[in-house]
Amino acid sequence: EEFGAVYHGTEKIYKLKNPHSGEEIILKDCICDAFLQNILLKPQDYDVIATLNLNGDYVSDALAACVGGIGISPGANINYRDGKAIFEATHGTAPDIAGKDKVNPCSLVLSGEMMLRYMVWTEAADLVINAVDAAIRKKTVTADFAYMMEDAIWLSCSEFADAVVANM
Repeated sequence: EEFGAVYHGTEKIYKLKNPHSGEEIILKDCICDAFLQNILLKPQDYDVIATLNLNGDYVSDALAACVGGIGISPGANINYRDGKAIFEATHGTAPDIAGKDKVNPCSLVLSGEMMLRYMVWTEAADLVINAVDAAIRKKTVTADFAYMMEDAIWLSCSEFADAVVANM
């Protein structure tokens, strides 16, 4: 009811109007464990998720698992008002294995692909995404994917990067 929100239905769902655009905003309030189930079963029902940092980590890891894991999920923070954006690997850079040539570089590579697409460098973005896709289809992958694929060829980080470049 705060900010003029109107309770709607039997769940904790509230509707309010954006004071600037007049558009309707739907707020769904729920406890974290129920939300984790809902976001996995019906991700299309969510456009924006506002949560605390730790819960956000759980949510993003769970959603990343749906597409192969955190090693492949790209990240972006975009300010659509002024157009400024930063693209980065999700969940950091794995400092415990830094320099050991082990990690899956796809999170960073695909963040770069998103940046190219955001800058409307579509041809370059297509080149990157198609090369990554080809490497994965050939089952030439890093350890995290090799564990999930039958007959995969297990590559180091640099070998996977070479495979991506070879597919360009």
